[in-house]
Amino acid sequence: MSDLLISNARPYGGDAVDLLVHDGVVTEIGRGLDAPDGVEVLDAGGHVLLPGFVDLHTHLREPGGEESEDVATGSAAAALGGYTAVFAMPNTDPVADTAVVVEHVRRRGEEVGLVDVHPVGAVTVGLEGVKMAELGTMARSRAQVRMFSDDGRCVHDPLVMRRALEYASALDVVIAQHAEDHRLTAGAQAHEGVVASRLGLAGWPATAEETIVARDCALAREAGAALHVCHVSSARTIDVLRAAKAAGVRVSAEVTPHHLLLTDAALTSYDPVHKVNPPLRTGADTRAMREALAEGVIDVVATDHAPHAAQYKDTEWAAARPGMLGLQTALSVVVHTMLEPGLLDWRGVARVLSERPAEIAGLADQGRPIAEGEPANFALVDPDGAWTVRGARLASRAANTPYEGMRLPATVVATVLRGRITTTQGEVRS
Repeated sequence: MSDLLISNARPYGGDAVDLLVHDGVVTEIGRGLDAPDGVEVLDAGGHVLLPGFVDLHTHLREPGGEESEDVATGSAAAALGGYTAVFAMPNTDPVADTAVVVEHVRRRGEEVGLVDVHPVGAVTVGLEGVKMAELGTMARSRAQVRMFSDDGRCVHDPLVMRRALEYASALDVVIAQHAEDHRLTAGAQAHEGVVASRLGLAGWPATAEETIVARDCALAREAGAALHVCHVSSARTIDVLRAAKAAGVRVSAEVTPHHLLLTDAALTSYDPVHKVNPPLRTGADTRAMREALAEGVIDVVATDHAPHAAQYKDTEWAAARPGMLGLQTALSVVVHTMLEPGLLDWRGVARVLSERPAEIAGLADQGRPIAEGEPANFALVDPDGAWTVRGARLASRAANTPYEGMRLPATVVATVLRGRITTTQGEVRS
């Protein structure tokens, strides 16, 4: 007996079909399929059906930062945004640099059950960049860690980074780098340029990102390791990535929704909601991000979802913590910046939000084609469902969205995880 019938759905925006799901797997696709007795029916209403989204870069703040977010609230935000899997970054308290902590995060994700929560392990102990964490122990633990990062901080020492990449090659895992030469960004508050100068904010040069990416691509080539570059923001970094990929380096890269849409012009309000690391850059950089994503030089969109409680954001600019929400607005920003201008079609949206992220992380059951015999992990999207963003109405515990009051296109109508509906019409199913 099938567990779910999804009727009148348009996979990748194509022709409408029905899908029968049993035990979390699509068993039949066709027209006019009947639901066996007792099977739930999800009427897709002719909306677009995509593989469930996979976020390689999420901050769930648990353990230690639950005043801003926890696994439950972050999972709810992810599911409402169409995600079926997220990767939780390790800059928690305590840091996720041991099997005990990553197993706790994995277990909490399973208990909540709205999305698959994959903990990211720290590359170095305490994120201090000095001593390598026990990558092998975390990879072999129950958490089965597949990605390691000191995100929030750069693995700055080239010897430590080289050794991490060598270990990653042997373990067949990914090292994700926060590319920032801190010697160039000490005291920086905004992108180094005209806006920062006019506002009197210390400048953050794009070369701080570009130089680390170039170094790490060389180290990854030598180690034969998989390198992933977090939150690319500079047009010049794209040139480095393009050359490295052409040379056969195993490098992938992500761009955030906010670096696809927003520029440093937003800083003129001095509202710390726009403070982020790396900083919002120029319109030329934003256009370059979109073109590189369409080309495939940048592989994926990752949210860098970074919730902060009000006491960390509602303060003067210099004291505010960097970061912004992203899970519930990511699809809409991608539709607005990439699909509406014709840079991507719906299959392209599936590629950058689902298929390629799952491939980079080595997830066998996510980002799969919508086809018979495949896992039933889906996001059902109303392409005409425009909505107005209100931070207080989002599922995250924090409300620091840079899109407050903005009218954005496309809504997630429902999310399905292994044949189980996790959200419908903006509501989470327990």
